[in-house]
Amino acid sequence: MTITSTSFLALALAAVLLSRALPAKLRPWVLTLASVVFIASYLDGPADALPLAGLLLMGYAFVEGLRRTRSAALLAVALVVVLAAFVVLKRYGFVPAFAQLPWPYLVVGLSYVLFRLLHLMIDAQQGELARRISGQDFFNYCAGFLTFTAGPIQTYPEFAAHQTREPSEDPSEVASAVGRVVRGFVLVCVVSAVLDYAFNALSARLLQGALGTGAPLVFATCAALYTAYLYANFAGYMHIVIGVGLLMGQRLPENFDQPFAARSFLEFWSRWHMTLSTWFKTYLFNPMLKHWAGRWPSARSAPYLMVLAFFVTFTVMGVWHGSTAVFLVYGLFLGAGASVNKLWQELARARWGKQEYKRFSGKPAVVYTSRGLVFAYFAVALS
Repeated sequence: MTITSTSFLALALAAVLLSRALPAKLRPWVLTLASVVFIASYLDGPADALPLAGLLLMGYAFVEGLRRTRSAALLAVALVVVLAAFVVLKRYGFVPAFAQLPWPYLVVGLSYVLFRLLHLMIDAQQGELARRISGQDFFNYCAGFLTFTAGPIQTYPEFAAHQTREPSEDPSEVASAVGRVVRGFVLVCVVSAVLDYAFNALSARLLQGALGTGAPLVFATCAALYTAYLYANFAGYMHIVIGVGLLMGQRLPENFDQPFAARSFLEFWSRWHMTLSTWFKTYLFNPMLKHWAGRWPSARSAPYLMVLAFFVTFTVMGVWHGSTAVFLVYGLFLGAGASVNKLWQELARARWGKQEYKRFSGKPAVVYTSRGLVFAYFAVALS
């Protein structure tokens, strides 16, 4: 069931109508039923869902155990076990054949389920979950049909706050939500389709090797087209699920904020897939930097520790996207871009001072050149 299919439209319409017609205490059941139907659309048989079900049950047991005990040792075990299970289920290239499950099963959604499980386990150990999460709320949060395949990544408190929220009856808000859904379909079905067609047509000529001296220009054009396609497709998806969520009374976080207006690679990642960047900042970058700063507290080392932390974080972020060596290369590109960007900022500020650096960065020529370089680097990384 793709996001633009008639079956998804029917499912979303039914979920919206039921959410607006039923009393608040029954609305979580609408989300549960819609999510089960959505996930089932990807299955060829019940066995396909067993790994996902096992991961969810294991995660729920760890979350409840950590909420009750707040044990750091149990958290360490939980993180190792859940991450190992994820790596095996995603069939990463370095996982030996004997460790893999011997039947085809549902892989879609596992990456985003992982983020939610880790978030809940860490927060439970830190005492952020005061009350037990019901099995239904846990399932709705981890496997909700609007965010199952591509996010956005929402914290549990944000999710829980809208579980029984009344859908808005304000005509302007309803019209705005419907408008977002329509805009999303235009981006996915029209804009991204045109860009994808152009990319495939040009890349086919490039692969044929018959372009001669024009090959570099065609490669650059292909990279730009693919980047624009990816943005239109992904941003369109977000418009659709955020709009449907608003109509159901669910407020999902924004995931894009004009990323190609960014003037640095680091700023780009505060505008592109923002919930992913925020998650990695909260659960990997900040703890890693805090640990290293505790071991090397010198003020002179702080900027370089941050550069290293950016490299590690963005490399891991790239590897998370897929299980082949291609995504390792992608991660290394992201890590290099982020760390070099941070190193440049630190050296420039040290040499010119913060005010002079800010004045230089604000010059129109520098702004537009920086935007072009950010787009070009990201396009090459994707290619």
